[in-house]
Amino acid sequence: MSIKPIFRNSIILLAASLAAIAQDQPIVIKAGTLLDGKGGVQRNASVVVVGSKIEKVDSNAKGATKETTYDLHNLTVLPGMIDTHVHIGWHFGPDGRYQPRDESQVTAMGYAMENAYVTLMGGFTTVQSVGSPIDGDLRTAINRGVAPGPRVLTSLRAINSPALTPDQIREAVKKMKADGADLVKIFASKSFRDGGGATLSKEQIEAACGEAKAQHLRTLVHVYEPETITEVSDAGCTAVEHGTLITPEVLKHLAAKGTYFDPNIGLVAQNYLEHKANYLGIGNYTEEGMAAMSRSIPIALKVFKEALATPGLKIVFGTDAVAGAHGHNVEELIYRVQKGGQDPNAAITSVTSLSAESLSMGDQIGTIAPGLQADLIAVDGDPLKDITALRRVVFVMKGGKVFKAR
Repeated sequence: MSIKPIFRNSIILLAASLAAIAQDQPIVIKAGTLLDGKGGVQRNASVVVVGSKIEKVDSNAKGATKETTYDLHNLTVLPGMIDTHVHIGWHFGPDGRYQPRDESQVTAMGYAMENAYVTLMGGFTTVQSVGSPIDGDLRTAINRGVAPGPRVLTSLRAINSPALTPDQIREAVKKMKADGADLVKIFASKSFRDGGGATLSKEQIEAACGEAKAQHLRTLVHVYEPETITEVSDAGCTAVEHGTLITPEVLKHLAAKGTYFDPNIGLVAQNYLEHKANYLGIGNYTEEGMAAMSRSIPIALKVFKEALATPGLKIVFGTDAVAGAHGHNVEELIYRVQKGGQDPNAAITSVTSLSAESLSMGDQIGTIAPGLQADLIAVDGDPLKDITALRRVVFVMKGGKVFKAR
C-alpha cells in the first residue's frame, strides 16, 4: 500500500488543477447502471449537471446523443464515496518510517496534499479528518481550488487529556469552534494497543458532548469498552468509533439512541501489521501493541456481524486511514462485504447517503438527486455483484468538476 510521491512534481499538481476547471455548459452523463446512494438502481440513466449541482436525473434514457458529455454506458455510476474517519496528514517520511512530526509545515502540507489526491482518485469525494491542524490548511487549499482533493471536514485537534476538568473541556470545545473546527474529536479510551481502557469520566464525556451540541458541532468518540460506550451514547455524542469490545446489548442501546456506529474493521489494523516495520519503535508501536492489533481483527469482525444483526443500528463508513492506507479506503468496504457479510447495496448506502447523514450533510452530498452536489464516480463493473469493482474507479467528479475520466 505504498504511496508514490505524486506532489513532489509541481507539473502534475498543475495538470490536476487544470483538469478540474468547471465547465460553463451543462454536463450530460450517460450511465449504464446508476446506484443512487439510497438503495435505488436505475439502468440507462442520464444525469445532467449544471455548475456544481445535479440538475436532473432521467431513468431509461436513450443511448448517447450529441448532447452527451461523458458516455459511461458500460460503467456503474454512483455518488462520490464518503469516509467519516481518516487522518489525512499521516505519512511515512523519506526513510519510509512513520513520521508523526514534520520540521517544516510546508513538508507536512505536501504530504497531506499527496494523501488527499490519492484519496480522491480512489473515488472518495468527502472525508472527515480528525486530529491535526494541518487538516484545516488542506481544507482551505482544496476549497480555494488550488489543490485537488476530497471535501475535507476536520476537528483540527482532539480532546484527549484525562487531566482536564469538565469546565476546561467546555472551554477547549469553544476554542475548537472558534478556530473553525467542523466537529469535535474525543478520546474516551486508550489505544487498543494499550488495552483500550477508559480515560474520561462520565462527567468529562458529558461536558465534551454537551458543549459541542451547544456550539452546534458534531462529536466523534474513540472508545472501546461497553460501559464507556453507553456513557458516550447517553451523553448525546454523535458517533462511536471502533467499539471493539462492545456487547450486543450496548449495540441495541446505540440503535435506540440513534448514535452512529463506525467500527473500522477492514483497513486500519491490517495496514499497521502490513507496515509493521514502518511503525515499530515509534511511540506506542511496540511488539506487544502490534500483537494486540492482530488479536483485535477477529474480535472486530465478530462485533461487525453482531452490529449487522442489530435492528435500526446506523453503521456508517469510516476507515481510520493512517500512513500507508490513504488511497486504499475502499478496502474497508470490500472487507465488510466479503468477510462481514454485509449486503453490497447496504454497504454502498453506508459509504454514501448514510455517512452523509451522519455528517449533517444529507441534503448536500451522498445521493444522486436534483439539487445535490454533483459528486459522481464511475467504476468498471457492477459492485452489487462484485464489490471489488469499487477498486476500479475510472471517473471522478466533485462539485461538478471532473478530476478523472477514462
